[in-house]
Amino acid sequence: MGRGNYAICYNCGADAASRVGFTWWGGIFGPMILNHVRCDRCGTTYNGRSGKSNNTGIVIYVGVGFAIAGILGALAIVNAAMNG
Repeated sequence: MGRGNYAICYNCGADAASRVGFTWWGGIFGPMILNHVRCDRCGTTYNGRSGKSNNTGIVIYVGVGFAIAGILGALAIVNAAMNG
């Protein structure tokens, strides 16, 4: 672990990173769930625990969000059709 108790950056090897508080793909909760950090030297974002890219986790997070939104939308349509 580097300074700040985050893994070393996989891109440049720097040992200092800062927690990301908000992203377009995950709002406030996504970065917390994926332990998303930004390298203080090169700006690469990655998983602060593993030191690896969060790209796969981001795709899964966004996909699950869309799936939940789709299911809720379908349920709302069915409910509207049944009630009126």
